[in-house]
Amino acid sequence: MADVLIIDDDEIVCSMLSDVIEHIGHNAKHAHNLREGLRLVCAEPYDVVFLDVVLPDGNGLDALQKILETQNPPEVIIITGAGDPDGAELAMVSGAWDYLQKPLSPSKVILPIKRVLQYRDELKRAQRPPVALKRERIIGNSPRLRACLDLVAQAATTDSNVLIEGETGAGKELFAQAIHENSHRFRKPLVVVDCAVIPETLVGSTLLGHEKGAFTGADKAQDGLIKQADGGTLFLDEVGELPPSIQKAFLRVLHERSFRPLGGKGEIKSDFRLVAATNRNLRDMAREGLFREDLLYRLSTLVISLPPLRERPGDLTELVQYFANRLCQNYGIASKGFAPEVFDILGGYGWPGNLRELASVVETAVAAARYEPTIFPKHLPANLRAKVARSAIAPTPPSVHNLQEAPAPDKPFQNLKELLEGTERKYLEDLMSLAQGNIKEVCRLSGLSRTRLYERLRRFSILGGS
Repeated sequence: MADVLIIDDDEIVCSMLSDVIEHIGHNAKHAHNLREGLRLVCAEPYDVVFLDVVLPDGNGLDALQKILETQNPPEVIIITGAGDPDGAELAMVSGAWDYLQKPLSPSKVILPIKRVLQYRDELKRAQRPPVALKRERIIGNSPRLRACLDLVAQAATTDSNVLIEGETGAGKELFAQAIHENSHRFRKPLVVVDCAVIPETLVGSTLLGHEKGAFTGADKAQDGLIKQADGGTLFLDEVGELPPSIQKAFLRVLHERSFRPLGGKGEIKSDFRLVAATNRNLRDMAREGLFREDLLYRLSTLVISLPPLRERPGDLTELVQYFANRLCQNYGIASKGFAPEVFDILGGYGWPGNLRELASVVETAVAAARYEPTIFPKHLPANLRAKVARSAIAPTPPSVHNLQEAPAPDKPFQNLKELLEGTERKYLEDLMSLAQGNIKEVCRLSGLSRTRLYERLRRFSILGGS
């Protein structure tokens, strides 16, 4: 018997889903807002969560990641009354099991539930061999990071191409190294190619190699990086920077695992495993014609999307201590302690440079406190402390004294209640006009439930279609 939670502000939908779920022998609970839904998910384990998108206190898609990061995460089925292709894509990329559009029927609901429970049952019974993952320098145990490490373990058992996505400094090369070191190719080389720094005119010869005399200055034959990776792993960092002409050539290399060096007369084989990384959105680039779509398909057999540092705050303390201990060891000095306020400041910063920026900040602090046992906020870079302090200060509202001294307005102040009511009436009238009286569309745009919308329309005597 499975436990199912329904998070939807529509009581009719909750009642219908509960009846269907209980009819097929499972337990159902429901919540009418995100706050209550998240409380229930954190309080007890569920097998399935039906999650509405438009809720009174927020967007269900924004809460999807929180639900999937709970201790015993359920499978989440998104339900929505408004068809939104972008929302459907976001839900799938973020880990939802399915995306169902209202109105719901029993047949539309029962099959996904059965498939979820079949999947979870088989997952429990599957005998997976234990994996002792080598993860040197990948620090942290936040749910987002553990999910990425699970994918590294999955990649280690195959030779599938892997695409690592993430912001600059998020640790993409560390993950590429972990994939290589945990694979059967770990005794062979990991060849790193930074596609962003190789001049376009040299990309071809760098990757493919060349024969003597293939071009001006080629005074001897040279193996390319693809050949050097034979038996090992080829890591293309910032693969989105590959020129279009090289993208086409490399697509063939991926397909055939053979190539012809510049000036060469015959094909050369190379048995390499490909790992690529990018801080760009290759899907958008493919839509704009800047990256070959067929190459993208080849690269992304398995995709690992690394979270930025700001989305894994639970790892911050461990990372800071790791960087500090490593620096102290390199400098030959005693390990440092940290005043609690240091972590308060670091936790309030957005880390646009991710792990690289954090490592630099810790190095500054260790250097500043070189002969002192404890790192205090004053040892942190001044510009970082200033940014955190600025973001923590709310704008000061005008004081009563300043209001009294202000010149009298030309018109008397309108009663606040009348002002708010007038603003709300105008908003609803404009919204009804924009949606041409379609209540479902008005609910989607406003974020109001149908019940609350009708209450407001009756209150202001605004009539509209359904």
